[in-house]
Amino acid sequence: MTEPMRTSTRHLQELHDRLTAWLSGRLGVPVEVTEVARPSANGLSSETVFFTAAWDGRREHCVARLAPAGEAVPVFPSYDLRTQFDITRLARRKAGIPAPRPLWFEPDPAPLGTPFFVMERVDGEVPPDVMPYTFGGWLHEAAPADRRRLQDSTVGILAALHDARFTQEELPALGAGGLREHVEAQRAYYEWAHGKLRIPVLERAFDWLEAHWPGDPGGDVLCWGDARIGNVIYRDFTPVAVLDWEMAAVGPRELDLAWMIFLHRFFQDLTEAMGLPGLPDFMRRDDVCRTYRELTGHEPRDMEFHEMYAALRHGIIMARVWRRRIHFGEQAMPDDPDDLVMHRATIEEMLTG
Repeated sequence: MTEPMRTSTRHLQELHDRLTAWLSGRLGVPVEVTEVARPSANGLSSETVFFTAAWDGRREHCVARLAPAGEAVPVFPSYDLRTQFDITRLARRKAGIPAPRPLWFEPDPAPLGTPFFVMERVDGEVPPDVMPYTFGGWLHEAAPADRRRLQDSTVGILAALHDARFTQEELPALGAGGLREHVEAQRAYYEWAHGKLRIPVLERAFDWLEAHWPGDPGGDVLCWGDARIGNVIYRDFTPVAVLDWEMAAVGPRELDLAWMIFLHRFFQDLTEAMGLPGLPDFMRRDDVCRTYRELTGHEPRDMEFHEMYAALRHGIIMARVWRRRIHFGEQAMPDDPDDLVMHRATIEEMLTG
């Protein structure tokens, strides 16, 4: 993960022209759109576009989230941007989550060739995916106390979200929820993402989950889904914007906790494989679970199960992303399909205990 992966087939000039026409029509006044750009360090699923809009003496720094074009080999089979837009508003209003302010939702694919929504752009620092923050940079070089402050405040996002109460009527697109439904949805996603191609290490992980199913998965809450520090904007090591709600789901709290823990392990393992120390004292399971318990009173359970599930889910996604790279000629198909999973060694280690 040393160079950006291609995620779009749309040209920036075309996006500029179409955004200008759409927003001018939406607001009923001429709008000047400038500074159209894409992020370079994070994001492999939805297409993200930065731009600035000015009209009637007002100036907004904006972020548009677009469902990817079919020819771009999407990571997910569908992109419910309406639900993402609504959950962003609900998380702000009912849980006090510092999600960016939603501005406009456009369900009609005609203006940009796909549905999209626009939210405010929040300034700050994001721990990068490329090169991973474990290799160096502002978080790596921070004082241990500052890193711990960032860690604890990020776990606090999960605590606030999970303790907020939402009705099923507010989250109709997420279904009834539950661990079993979530895992079955991942099986369906695996089949969609890879078709007739079998990836043995992922199928072994599915079998492991069945053999170690929790006796009591616990109650369900609204889960962020892609709960990781790379989806948070920070100022002074404090979250100021929580991003990317496309994997939101109703399920056990541990879905988010384990994802946050494992996604750091994913980057840490990559870093150690390159002979670098990384951040071994960051996002450790015991520390994360202790902070969460202190904030919520909930004792995280079955974390080995949920971390294996996080590794499996991430493996399906990364194999799909790697196949997109193959599609765009950025990488050759490996002889062993397990090598599509960047962290196959980690999953194999977890499978053997």
